[in-house]
Amino acid sequence: MDFSAANQALWNIIIQLGIIAGAIMVSNGLIRSFKWFRNTLLPTSVLAGFLLLILKSLHILRMDDNFLEMLVYHCIALGFIAMSLRVVNKSANRNGSLTGPKSGAVIVGTYLIQGVTGLVITILLAYTVMPSMFKAAGLLLPMGFGQGPGQANNVGTTYQGMGFTGGRSFGLAIAATGYICACTVGVIMVNILAKRNHSRSSKKQSSEELSVGFFQDHNEIPVSDSIDRLSVQLAMVLLTYLATFLLLRGVTGLFSSISEGLANTLNPLFWGFNFIFGSALAMLVRVCLDRARKMNVLERQYQNNYLLNRLSGFFFDIMIVAGIASINIQDLRGLWLPFVLMVIAGGFVTWFYLKYVCRKAFPDYYDEGLISMYGMLTGTIGSGILLLREIDPDYSTPAANNLVIGSSYGIVLGAPVLILVGLAPKSTAMCFVTVGLAAAYWAILTLFIVKAKRKEK
Repeated sequence: MDFSAANQALWNIIIQLGIIAGAIMVSNGLIRSFKWFRNTLLPTSVLAGFLLLILKSLHILRMDDNFLEMLVYHCIALGFIAMSLRVVNKSANRNGSLTGPKSGAVIVGTYLIQGVTGLVITILLAYTVMPSMFKAAGLLLPMGFGQGPGQANNVGTTYQGMGFTGGRSFGLAIAATGYICACTVGVIMVNILAKRNHSRSSKKQSSEELSVGFFQDHNEIPVSDSIDRLSVQLAMVLLTYLATFLLLRGVTGLFSSISEGLANTLNPLFWGFNFIFGSALAMLVRVCLDRARKMNVLERQYQNNYLLNRLSGFFFDIMIVAGIASINIQDLRGLWLPFVLMVIAGGFVTWFYLKYVCRKAFPDYYDEGLISMYGMLTGTIGSGILLLREIDPDYSTPAANNLVIGSSYGIVLGAPVLILVGLAPKSTAMCFVTVGLAAAYWAILTLFIVKAKRKEK
């Protein structure tokens, strides 16, 4: 085997990870050295991502976009698996019985209001200044903002085959800008929340009052054991992710053997939401370990919440840097008028709708619920976690878990949205029908959120 620099397959991973590590260290130095950066509460990972994006766009630095996208994909799942393995403090659990369905309704309701907004813009443009505008293109707003680059790419490619010239690039551009919106507008909102709730002071206080109980629970494996405690946590995370892969391969293989059409519809969805299945398996592993301890099959508690928090933070930091750095600025070229109108309107509509429904859905932790949902529904789940960490660094509220649980419910509640995506491009009349159906379904979900709050009371 060639161990020299000529073997790119051998050294590419190290080079790319080294560049990311260097950007994180430089960004951390900038934040610590300049008061302006500290006052903005700009997370180090966001600054590192934009630093790499600028250097890449100026052709100063070469980054492997395929590798960056792979990092984003895997780190989302690994981060949520680490979070889901944590031992739950039942006395601190404030989740209501309807929190999962409510979170799913919030997510899908936001998809729908984004879709209606996008369709209104593209239909109006088609009947005024842009007669050749593909009217159904407005549905790429929830695909890019709400569901991320994967769905934006898939739906954009489909629409491109139906006559929307540049549809794939348009969808990816919206997804990229949505991610930037999550990181910039979200940071501004975090600033406002920090000043209003003094979250900075609470973070400092919590770090000054740490006790042994913060780092370990009762009856954990000892520090002097033959294996390092961090190695145990990482082994559990990786084994759970391997089980997730095997489960998805089996399920999607079954779909393929039953029906090719079913497989084409469901397989991309299952693999795209692999972090949901990973989180579910991690929760199952956590329950099994807990039962094994109660039955005296296991003598020790193997999970360490402090180390699992640190692992999830590591994976999310890497994911954020890689996600921002992988944005292709060239995707922003062309179709500027509908693009600008949609992303601006989408950002405002998403914020104000979430301000209303999050107060109904998450009254006990409104700020955390709002900022995490906004980060996810303009960017990705990772950007939602990123913003949440600034006001809830220890994930003491259920807001982080709501993103995962809500996404699983969102798959079921969001099935009609996929039907609307296929219905709208059929004809001009179907575009209007889609607007009406989306608005009606949005009203039903919003009503459910309000009624569910009253029922829980």
